Amino acid sequence: MKLQRMNRRALALGALAVTGALALTACGSDDTGGGEGGGASATAQAGNIDCGDAKGQLQASGSSAQKNAIDAWVKQYTAACKDVQINYNPTGSGAGITAFTQGQTAFAGSDSALKPEEVEASKKVCTDGQGIDLPMVGGPIAVGYNVPGVDALTLDASTLAKIFDNKITKWNDPAIAKLNDGVELPDLKIQAFHRSDESGTTDNFTKYLKAAAPKDWTYEPGKSWEAEGGQSAQGSSGVAQQVKQTNGAISYFELSYAADGIKTVDIKTEATEPVKATIENATAAIGAAKVVGTGKDLALELDYTPTAEGAYPIVLVTYEIVCDKGNKADTLPATKSFLNYVASEDGQAQLADAGYAPMPTEIITKVRETIAGLS
Repeated sequence: MKLQRMNRRALALGALAVTGALALTACGSDDTGGGEGGGASATAQAGNIDCGDAKGQLQASGSSAQKNAIDAWVKQYTAACKDVQINYNPTGSGAGITAFTQGQTAFAGSDSALKPEEVEASKKVCTDGQGIDLPMVGGPIAVGYNVPGVDALTLDASTLAKIFDNKITKWNDPAIAKLNDGVELPDLKIQAFHRSDESGTTDNFTKYLKAAAPKDWTYEPGKSWEAEGGQSAQGSSGVAQQVKQTNGAISYFELSYAADGIKTVDIKTEATEPVKATIENATAAIGAAKVVGTGKDLALELDYTPTAEGAYPIVLVTYEIVCDKGNKADTLPATKSFLNYVASEDGQAQLADAGYAPMPTEIITKVRETIAGLS
């Protein structure tokens, strides 16, 4: 485990110097509160946090994908800034954006960039300003499954689309067997689970299905699940728990939730070999992400159909959403102080111990500049 921590620390420092790498990895579960962070190095980092005039309570909500990262950040930040209390509720990206645009929170976490109508809604609470996207972490969306006796499984976009659209209903279906030569697949009903709440994870997963299998996935991508059939559960932790306890189950969630023995699907792409859901393979796919937001908005464009060997195609980026102008005076100091820490070298390096990888230098530098100008 000590060696693993050293490797993750090396990865963090390396990624801070590389402009084409951002990913999310598996370490800890929805209840871990930040994996293995909090050691001596983390304590040293806490001494570098600038609290400024920050004080009081900071309410935030949204993406459950980043919960373990937020927990790790909050632990270190509040150890240094004892006058600040941060409450982050992992309600899902859609609910987080709604709470933000209704003025209930200082910032929101979302696995999808703001839509034009959400930007418009944010202007009601951002005086003379609007909500903007600040990318902080990114990584793979794993497809987890529970099929007794099947320790390795390969699927492609077309087969996944048919499974989640209730067109393939048995695990020994010929389409699945064709992709898994030599694997003994049981005559077992497929139990497909999707998110019941509005979710950026759902948005990115369905964007992948639409991009990679447009003939088989006829629904428009979005935070809300559109296909009929299947079963639902709340949050990433909810669908992961259903996979863990239900024979025949399959679902999608961030790799950090594929803990406690949940197996993940290898994805067949145009590359020669199927691709595993790992931090390195996600990095290969999203390393070419481009900033497409305008002004101070730093929304990214992702590639859901990579062709390179070892490029994992189902990916997401998690954003912190704040007002560029018009933040509430009583929460602005704490918001800027906390996000400054999150985007700092120490904050980004902390992600390694929490089971994530930091944002690339090119992007995080722009994030820091934007945070400095929040008003």
